[in-house]
Amino acid sequence: MKKGFLLLSLCVMAVMAVNAQVDEKTAADEALKTKVKSAEIDSAKHWKFTGVTGLNAAQTALFNWVAGGNNNVTGFVFANLTLSYKKNKWTWDTNLDTELGEMYSSDYKQGFRWRKANDKINLTTKVGYQMHPQWYLTLLGSFRSQYAPGWDYKKVDDGIWNADTTFVVDADGNRVDRSLISKWLSPSYTDLALGVEYRPNDIFTIGVYPVAGRMTTCLDSTLRPNYGLPVRDDGTYKAVGLNMGLRINGGINYTLVKNLKIISTITLFTPYTARIHDKENGQKFGNFDVDWDLAVTYNFLKVFSVSLMTSLKYYDKVMIDGPAWGKYSEGPRARVQFKEVIGLGIGYSF
Repeated sequence: MKKGFLLLSLCVMAVMAVNAQVDEKTAADEALKTKVKSAEIDSAKHWKFTGVTGLNAAQTALFNWVAGGNNNVTGFVFANLTLSYKKNKWTWDTNLDTELGEMYSSDYKQGFRWRKANDKINLTTKVGYQMHPQWYLTLLGSFRSQYAPGWDYKKVDDGIWNADTTFVVDADGNRVDRSLISKWLSPSYTDLALGVEYRPNDIFTIGVYPVAGRMTTCLDSTLRPNYGLPVRDDGTYKAVGLNMGLRINGGINYTLVKNLKIISTITLFTPYTARIHDKENGQKFGNFDVDWDLAVTYNFLKVFSVSLMTSLKYYDKVMIDGPAWGKYSEGPRARVQFKEVIGLGIGYSF
């Protein structure tokens, strides 16, 4: 009897010991899960992702339409996305502003029925250290270019596409069409700048970067004279141009009312060193290159959007052919570039 009671007591004590260990392990696991979840929440609260994206399309079909017009299909995708990180006195902001669109018409000449309608890639990233509640020491990098080849379609439509005068011979002896005006990395602009930014709130920023380097790239040798690339002693153009200068930029990211978002950026750049490299043709300090982009989007019924997008550019050494205007003569020279797109399609704003 005593042996049985002793054996039963030992069994009970063993079960209690095992249960105690299980309870301790469960408590430890729960504590670890709580700690990990708290760390994840703490990490996530430092990140913020905002932007707009969408797809716009239109189609026109004509049959015996006496008023005239072209059968065509047009579509383009766009995105303006910003990823921000902020912890203690450090910030990191990255913005991608991009769009690509095509237009097709069976009425266009063979070989040019597909035409580029929109094309832009602007990528900017910057790291800031808070020196004052509204002032940040900032290191910035940016890249601007386009995805696909661009053509002077007016030359095509004027009927000179097949004429020999539209071709030139490059340094490798290849015939190149003169109606080509741009392509990937021809041109492109890459900036690296150090300066100070003023950020009074989450809506508005303005920055001044007195130490700014710009690398202008044009891989296509036939296009280099149009984009202000440096000239070698033998008269040929370099593929890459480097300049130090002053950069000024500003930005707005504002939700005016629910589902109505306004995003705008402007960048100004003027070189210190262009005249050192080329005393006669180098860009003067104070002549600013300008990039100004604006996107206004309104979302309705959750998935549909109306968008207005504009881009204004002026580059002091980008030569654009055109008519005379005021005191300026006809022919290639620096001109204001402007693009405006109004679209209706599928979109999302966040």
